[in-house]
Amino acid sequence: MQMGRLFSVVLVLVVAPVCGAEFVVASFNLENFVGPNPHRRQVKSPAAKAKIVEALVKIRPDVLAVQEVGQKPRAEELRALLKKAGLELPNLVFVKGPDPVINLAVFSRFELRATPHHEVFYLLGGRRHMVARGFVEVEVKVSPGYVFTLFNAHLKSKRPVSYASEAAIRLAEARALRALVAARLAAAPNRNLLVVGDLNDTQDQPPVKELMGRGKARLVDLRPAERNGDQAPSANRYPPRRVTWTTYYGKEDSFSRFDYMLASPGMARELLPSGTYVHTMPDWGLASDHRPIVATFTSRNQ
Repeated sequence: MQMGRLFSVVLVLVVAPVCGAEFVVASFNLENFVGPNPHRRQVKSPAAKAKIVEALVKIRPDVLAVQEVGQKPRAEELRALLKKAGLELPNLVFVKGPDPVINLAVFSRFELRATPHHEVFYLLGGRRHMVARGFVEVEVKVSPGYVFTLFNAHLKSKRPVSYASEAAIRLAEARALRALVAARLAAAPNRNLLVVGDLNDTQDQPPVKELMGRGKARLVDLRPAERNGDQAPSANRYPPRRVTWTTYYGKEDSFSRFDYMLASPGMARELLPSGTYVHTMPDWGLASDHRPIVATFTSRNQ
């Protein structure tokens, strides 16, 4: 993996007081939260935006990672819409990657410090390519005594492309992200670290396995699920039968879990399972083809 020029990173810092010992992190693929563009992507409708805001105001995240946001003004628009609805997340890190239409952003009420990343290259078929959406890395200062590292990612979709297998691209991007995660954990094995985003694959496939890693530095799949009363334990070697799907694919009329929250062993110890879930609401599909996922943590190192 080689590094080149810097992504364009917009960073706004405002320090907010911490209330209580718990904090909430949410991840949400917004499905083309874009404005007018030359790439024939449909502009996000006012009804869809209102439904996104409705969901996020209900969740009330302290830290919000989003995928598929358009250019910087669209991220700022979302922040303004949330503020108008009573949810203030003043701190913003916006990363403009190689994709011409959709990007990544992190919003927070806590102080953020972005680690500038170079454009990430990988080799595939003897040619050099760039990770399409790049990666966001921020250090989140929840309190003077609690800091965690957040990665936000959106790996290659399952849509075919002409130059390579979409699965091979997704695996290469996952390896590039794992290299960044592994470097952080090698430097500080007990680091509080959380990887969130749309990985566009199921947990049994190579991209997700590669990103999770192995051994002591293996990430923990928090596996958010609907809060519908399910409590039965697993009856076999597979996880408990919970409703965990996060995205709908209309062509197949299928539902899949493509959105993840993967925590370092240190941060997984601070997880509050009762506050970790897939958000549900009527007409969720007006907002996006994805559902938001949520995790709650205690801000005390365990």
